[in-house]
Amino acid sequence: MRLVIFTEPQQGASYDDLLRVAKAAEDGGFDGFFRSDHYLKMGDVSGLPGPTDAWITLAALAVQTSRIRLGTLVSSATFRLPGPLAIAVAQVDAMSGGRIELGLGGGWFEAEHQAYGIPFPSLGERFDRLEEQLEIITGLWKTPAGSTFAFDGKHYRLSDSPALPKPVQSPLPVIVGGHGKKRTPDLAARFAAEFNVPFAKIEDIPAQYERVRAASAAAGRAEPPVFSAAAVLCVGRDDAEVRRRAAAIGREPEEMRENGGIVGTPAEAIETIQRYAAAGASRLFLQLLDLSDLDHVGLVASDVLPHV
Repeated sequence: MRLVIFTEPQQGASYDDLLRVAKAAEDGGFDGFFRSDHYLKMGDVSGLPGPTDAWITLAALAVQTSRIRLGTLVSSATFRLPGPLAIAVAQVDAMSGGRIELGLGGGWFEAEHQAYGIPFPSLGERFDRLEEQLEIITGLWKTPAGSTFAFDGKHYRLSDSPALPKPVQSPLPVIVGGHGKKRTPDLAARFAAEFNVPFAKIEDIPAQYERVRAASAAAGRAEPPVFSAAAVLCVGRDDAEVRRRAAAIGREPEEMRENGGIVGTPAEAIETIQRYAAAGASRLFLQLLDLSDLDHVGLVASDVLPHV
């Protein structure tokens, strides 16, 4: 099982905070450092000093880290036009030496759109836009050098594009995720290197993976995407430390456990991660909500990571 540290900086984090966690994750041997792509806090937190842009963050981390994979889980298709996003991601991939992954979704948090003047269309239109963005971004990257790319969709139109720059990776991994039973698996089958189920009960995950397998077979794909999941992280050396960490993020250990969280002592965390592996996941995104607690990262690196 590959383990990724996954952060939610809209809840309150500066770039320096994110850099410290990314370096701790890299030093600890984690597979990746990913971040959400949100512009507004959620729940009863200050959110200070305010939101940071996901791709500006990843560009800086690309030159301040050397090994760890970097990406979004997930960028919202409502935030950026597909052509400029393809350029930005390819550039950051070059800056990193080929360590970037693009998680892309349709967007769901209406309040952040209202807060920063971003149009928020209906659910159906958001899925339509996501599909077109995936077609455009992957199409631009696959277009042979010296050729041009064109696209005539309902929401986006491109003509005579030089389709530059290209990412270092060919193909650059695209992640699609979610709980939808039809369109989400279909998009994953067509475009994704990895399919992610976020924050679900472990027993519910295999059915969603099976939908992606079926959609992949129907699309004529030889192998389905790699499967992954995301879960909140709350590990302590003993029960008292677990409860202290849970209190620091305003959660209860029992509630997190019931919803698939990696919660408890290192031995308990290992057991839960093994359940994710049995469900079909080969990579797990560990949602770290207290970014000041680098000891938490170190504990998982030393007492959990070597055993999974």
